[in-house]
Order: sequence, then structure tokens, then C-alpha cells
Amino acid sequence: MPRFSIIVPSHGVVGRLSLALDSVLAQSYGDFELIPVCDAPGSPAADVATGHAGRDSRVAPVNSPPSAGLSGARNTGLRAATGAYVLFLDGDDTLAPGALATLDARLTKTGDVDVLYFEHERTPWWEGEPTNPATPLLAKTPADAFSPAQAPQLTGVQLPAWSAVYRRAFLTEHQLTFPEGRFTDLGWGGLVTVAAERVAVLRSVVVRHLLRRQGSRLNLPGEHHHQLLDQVESVLGAAHGLAPERSHALFEQLFAVVLKTASRPERLPSGHRAFFRRAGRLYRTHRPTNFHAPGGSLGVQHRLLASGAYTAFKALRGANRSASGAAERVPRPRMLRTRLRYARDLRRPIDPNLAVYCAYWGRGYACSPAAIHAKASELAPHIRSVFLVEPDAVDAVPKDVEHAVIGSRKYWEALARAKYLVNNANFAEGVVKRPGSVHVQTQHGTPLKKMGVDQSTYPVVAAATGSFAKLLGRVDRWDYNISSNRHSTQMWERAFPGSYEALEYGYPRNDVFYTATADEVARVRRELGVPEGKTAVLYAPTHRDYQTGFDTGLDLEAFCAAAGEDVVVLLRAHYFYDQGRAKSSGRIIDVTGHRSSEDVCLAADALVTDYSSIMFDYANLDRPIVVYADDWEVYRETRGVYFDLMEAPPGPVARTPEELAQVFRDGSYAGAESTALRAEFRSRFCEFDDGLAAERVVRRVFLGEPPETVPPVIPLAERVPAPAATLVRS
Repeated sequence: MPRFSIIVPSHGVVGRLSLALDSVLAQSYGDFELIPVCDAPGSPAADVATGHAGRDSRVAPVNSPPSAGLSGARNTGLRAATGAYVLFLDGDDTLAPGALATLDARLTKTGDVDVLYFEHERTPWWEGEPTNPATPLLAKTPADAFSPAQAPQLTGVQLPAWSAVYRRAFLTEHQLTFPEGRFTDLGWGGLVTVAAERVAVLRSVVVRHLLRRQGSRLNLPGEHHHQLLDQVESVLGAAHGLAPERSHALFEQLFAVVLKTASRPERLPSGHRAFFRRAGRLYRTHRPTNFHAPGGSLGVQHRLLASGAYTAFKALRGANRSASGAAERVPRPRMLRTRLRYARDLRRPIDPNLAVYCAYWGRGYACSPAAIHAKASELAPHIRSVFLVEPDAVDAVPKDVEHAVIGSRKYWEALARAKYLVNNANFAEGVVKRPGSVHVQTQHGTPLKKMGVDQSTYPVVAAATGSFAKLLGRVDRWDYNISSNRHSTQMWERAFPGSYEALEYGYPRNDVFYTATADEVARVRRELGVPEGKTAVLYAPTHRDYQTGFDTGLDLEAFCAAAGEDVVVLLRAHYFYDQGRAKSSGRIIDVTGHRSSEDVCLAADALVTDYSSIMFDYANLDRPIVVYADDWEVYRETRGVYFDLMEAPPGPVARTPEELAQVFRDGSYAGAESTALRAEFRSRFCEFDDGLAAERVVRRVFLGEPPETVPPVIPLAERVPAPAATLVRS
């Protein structure tokens, strides 16, 4: 009985078959049989094999029809093998010189093992350095033969069939053969892993694998990719009863391959959704007890697959190709003349009485920058204020507010010379932080979703954020960062680490929720077109990073019909989808394009939102809030959140349109339980908002008053929110 049986399938590689066979026959160690597997007698490959057999008696060709594929060829070779150990070699690969002698020496030292894994080189077809991907896989294994439980991370799933030798008696005892179909190496490697009881490794290159110019045929588009799941299912079925440490590693490696295919839709011209769904069923059915998904992007994919969230996975897959951060779209001084003027203005003295403001990357006069601007005009009239806006937002700027169009000469001059720079996002990348200037970051909401550098492990939003190094460079310009509650203070410190000072003053934009009168509420409702006596429900869904374009996520006409005749809906989409024109119809009033979200909140008798930060602002009004959480699990996994909203909601939670309509129909949206939830929510998140936030900022930053002299925060129990139009507040 020879020491080694070397099986060489030859279909489609006849041009290099001679090299493969010669590399075996040239080995210094001669105790082997060489079994070329050819298509049929008389085929080109058979002629090559027959010629070698005529020169060396150790060559024993066999035949396997092309229709049997690679698995059929290998199984045919297995049936013909008589050696103690079996080694597979592709017909266009070669054995490294001295490989068989090295294998024999290693097996002599380890004694009989079921499998001996070894290193291999992947050689580019034309030029380039060979790689050895098996090295890190074998590096942390015991020096001698060992039980698979001692190195559960080492499985055949990550190695091709020709990167190991197998004890033939072991294969026969367990009736191991190559599974039919494509991806047979994965099925074989997994089944061998499950059955093996004693293994060893050889940290030397045995096989030199040629990387074909056209790449692996397995990577070509086609329906054959569905067969990957057949192989995975076969291995998972055989792995039942495996020790936890082994089953966890095997499961994770199998689904790493599955997710790699799922993330490449070009490989599945049709049936991609079906592939994902079947993979999800396999995942849920065979997931080992206490299995924990890996971290980072792969872990997100695991969780999406487990939950069957195909739409989110699809968006995640394409995020790096399509997303770009809003900050990257902000203009910078690119033209030579503009750069020169900006550089010149930077050398001029800072104007101590100049302040520039910007909100939402220039979308208009809005949010906390507008509130601070208004208060500064009152308390610090000596300061000249310039609001920065995009060209299409100029007409919406109040007539008495000086403005500069983003990208204009005036814009860059103001940025270069201003003492005070106030923004709820970030200024352009090219803006220089001058010594003596003061940058105030107002933020634009309390963070439920992950922000800043905390987004790095969420690929969809990380792609949209862009360079985190550049983000932190912008953070380094901040002198003050405004917070509305201690939760925000802590999360901003995590998300935007920097040397700025946190001002726990409340959000200036929320001041109006305590200063507005009943007449002002009535005026806003008239401007928005809310019918007299109707209950106005503000529906404000947030942006989904895994969706393209805006989708209300809810049939609003059906909601109105089910909720009651007195209900109208104020629809406010995320500001990403502000097209500047209303699309109202029937009982739906589109207020997305309205300048002030604060006005819209004042007009609403109740709020329905999903995960938008508007809930934290609206809670200041102490009016009913309902959370519509039809995709909470998907949102949490793809966007990331700082706390479980389902455990601490500001009011009732509805999971379906029917549940949402019911809480309005039966009045529970404004009932005692809703009131209790809102009270707890307000105590946590309305901590510093009391109507005096803008004044605190102006006095501290613009007027230089010491912290102890700014107005203290009014206790929550003593605040009186603006009155609602149709509801009595608890």
C-alpha cells in the first residue's frame, strides 16, 4: 500500500495538466500513486495522462464524465485510491519541491491523524507576489497532534480540499465523499471537520495554486450560487451534537461564506431575495445555543440575516458605493481666486463684533442658531450677525436678517473674520479655526441613534459619515457644545471626543415651547391650514439609512379614517427630504417644507413618530406622544441606538397601523398610562429646556458673563409649556 494517493481532476485544464503531473513525479519522495481523473478515454486530458502512465507505473488514470463535475471526479479518484493518505491536487496546480517528503516526515512525527492541514501558496496568473492565506489559520494551533476541540477555529470551511491530506481509513469509516454540485470544497471541508477526532498541521507550503486570470468559476453569475446553501445545510445537519466551542466556530465560518455571497448581488442575477430568505431560515434553525454574532460590520450582517431584514441588508450592501456625507457636499474654497481671498482675509484681524450662523448646512434661518441669533439681536445689539444660507433658501430668510450665500465672496470673508461661529452641524471642511475665534456647536436634537465616531461599527451610516479623522478635525474647532440633558452631554462626549466645554443650557430652539402664547399657537395653526376644532396629529418619521428616498411608512389616509373624523395629520418628513413645496391632500397637510419645526410642534395636539429626535423636543410641550415602531429591530441593528426606546418610551408604542389607529380611536394615546410614561420621559430628557437657553448662551458666549451669573435652570415642575389648541394637558 503506497503512503500517498494523489488525485488530480483534469477537466478544463488540459493545457497545464502536464505541469501538475510532472510536479508530482519529480518529488524526491517516491512512495505514492498518482491518479489523474480524465473525462473519457481518448480525450486530450486522457492522452496526457496516458503518456505519463506509459513512462511511470505509479500513474494510474481513471475516467469520470464531465457531467459528474469536480465532486464526481474526486469521488472516482477516491474509489480507485489504495494509499494510506489521500491528497487532492487541481489539474493546474503543482506540488512544491520536497512536499511529499515533508508530509511524510510530519506524519511520522504526529502518528496517524485523520487530517493534516498544510499551507499553500496562491500564485497570480501573470505577475505579483504569491500569498499564503493558510498561515494565520494554522499559526495558533498546538505543535503536536491534537483534538479539534483544542483549536475549534481551524476548520476545513476556510481551506480548500487540496490544502490537507486525509487518512483514507478515516474517510472510509465515515463514508465521506465530496457532495454533489458546486461549492463542494466547502461541503467536504465542513463534513471532514465534524467527523475528525485527531488532526495536525504542517506549517510549510505543499501546494502552489494558480490564480486564474478569469477568476474562480464559482464567482461567476448564475443560479449555481443557491447550491452554496445546500452545502451549508448538509454540514449544519451533520454538526448536531458537536461541542459548543466547535459548533460556534463552524457556524460562524459557514455563514461568513454565505454573507460574502449575499453581499454580492451580481453573482445572483435572479433569486437574490430567495437566497437571503433561505439563508435566514438556515441561520435561525441551526444557530447553536448561546452563539454570539461577531462584532463590527459582519456582526450587523449576522443580525440582519437572522431577522430576515432583506431590505436593510440590501441597503447595507450598497452603502459604500452610493453614500456620501452631507458635510462632504458643503462647498469649500476651491477656485484659485477664492482661496487667495480667503487666505488674505485670514491675515486680517478678527472682527470682535461679528458673528456668523448656519443651520442644517445652509437650508435656512432655523433651529438653535436662529434662536441664538434672535436673542443676540436683543441682548447684544452691538454684534453684527450674518446668517449663511444656500441660494435657494435666500427668500425664506427674514427681511431684517443679514445673510450671505454659501460659497460667495461675502460668505468666505465672514467666516475668515468672525469672532463667533454658531452652527447646528459643521462648517465647511476648509474653514480655518483662528486663534481667538469662538465656535459654538448647538447640535440639532437629543441622540437616540448613534452619532459621530460611535457610528464606526454601523457600515451604512459610517459610509455616509465619511472620514472619521476629518470629523474629529471639525470637532476640534468647537469651543462650546450645547446640551439639553445629561444623557446628551454624556453621549456627545462619546460620539464627539474633544476639548470643548459642554454647556448644559438646554436647546435654544426649544425656548419657544415655554414662551409661546395661545394666540401664537392659533396663528401657526391657521398658517398651516389646520381646520378649526380638529385634532392635529404631527407625524414625523425619521430618516432610514438603509432606504433610498422618503417613504411615509404608513398609509396616512387610512390612519385618519380609522382614528376618527376629527383627526388631521401634519406630515413632516426628515429634513433630508425637504423639497420646499407642500404636497397636501385631503386630511393630510404636508408641512415638510415649513421653515420651523418648532412652529409645527406648537400646532400639533399630539405627536406620532418612530425614532426621530423630535420626540425629545416635543416632550417639552407635555402633549401626547405615540411611538410607531414597526421596524425597531432593524433600525436598532443598522443605525445603532444609545438606549432601548421600547423600554423607556414617551407614550404608547404601536407596532402595526391597526394598533396605531386604535390608540387614537379609544383615546388611550392621551390616557393615564400615556401621561405617566411621558412624565418619566420628560424628567430624563427635558432636563435643561425651560425657555431660557438662548439667553444663557448669549450671556455666557457673546457677553462673556461668568457661568454663575447666567440664569439658572427652572425646575421642571415649575415650568408652564405653551398651551395646546384642543387638548387639556395633564
